[in-house]
Amino acid sequence: MDLRGQGGLSFGGIGWLGSHVAEGSRQQCRAKGRSSMTIFSRGIAAGAALLACGWATVAMAQSGPEYFNGKTVNYIIATEPGGGYDTYGRLVCEFMQKHLPGSTFVVRNMPGAGNLLGANYIAASTPDGLTIGSFNTGLVYSQLSGNEGVRFDLTKMSWIGKAASDPRVVVVAADANIKDFKELQSLDKKLKFSTSGAGSASEVNTTILVSALKLPIDIISGYSGNDDQLAIMRGEVQGVISSRSSFEPFVKEGHGKFLAQIGGSDTDVPQLATLVDNAEAQKAIALVESQSDISRLTVGPEGIPDDILKTLRDAYSAAISDPEFVAKADKLGLPLDPAIGDEVADLVKKALDQSPEMVGFLKQALKKD
Repeated sequence: MDLRGQGGLSFGGIGWLGSHVAEGSRQQCRAKGRSSMTIFSRGIAAGAALLACGWATVAMAQSGPEYFNGKTVNYIIATEPGGGYDTYGRLVCEFMQKHLPGSTFVVRNMPGAGNLLGANYIAASTPDGLTIGSFNTGLVYSQLSGNEGVRFDLTKMSWIGKAASDPRVVVVAADANIKDFKELQSLDKKLKFSTSGAGSASEVNTTILVSALKLPIDIISGYSGNDDQLAIMRGEVQGVISSRSSFEPFVKEGHGKFLAQIGGSDTDVPQLATLVDNAEAQKAIALVESQSDISRLTVGPEGIPDDILKTLRDAYSAAISDPEFVAKADKLGLPLDPAIGDEVADLVKKALDQSPEMVGFLKQALKKD
């Protein structure tokens, strides 16, 4: 498998999770003995007709896993290298390639515009099953709020699978000396909390929670990948609202502390919903929690033919249940709660099915002064 990022990016020095995945994923898994394929038989009419038939004719010539033999699948990760999305994405690629013999998966990091750059690229790609990828759930918020940069409808995309459910957590630096969430709420001075950037899940989650809970927090954007962890260690920021899986190793190593959690079944950290009692705050928490079930997604553009989509879903299912995959994920501290195909599509539709009042609240929270 070719694990290059955009512009030849590799795993070197990309942080807490990515550095561990690198060692297991550097190996090249390029297919051997690729078979040549006759795409069109001799008697097909003129070249113009061939163009009209396009790639769909190729798809009809082969079906199932055989379709991917000798082909390259571009896997777009809409974030910088080094963070949780990158780590999950590369692990998924390694094992999807294993379960699609003869295929080559190439990872391309395509960050920008709060994941919109990568997501729009996936959505606009030819629906031949050869361009798929992952982006963060902040794009659910983007679609709900009518973000003008959205060039897709999440309900119509070709959903392949999701690797995890990932509760959100409020994290502060270990040396911030903040005992609990109540103490954070009552601070006289503001703390700096990092986010990935405009439109990202971390930016939206932080914005709506700060707005609804009146938290003494200044939002500092622009920390992609594991930059937020490094920023906390350097003292540039004092906290973050992020996914638990991304910060579990960071906290275990003594660099940070969990103050509250949103979603999930863990009992070692208090649920934020139990710590506040006003209606607007509960509304904000419910909105953030609605995203926690659809984490670490893999998706393709609208219109991938059923047979090709089924093959991708089968390969994803085989990959994520592979004992070696499970062992690697466990070693990296990556939680798994997989779902495949239509089940993921239904979860996405459910997340987008918000009341007009909730959508209005979201738009108001995100409105710039």
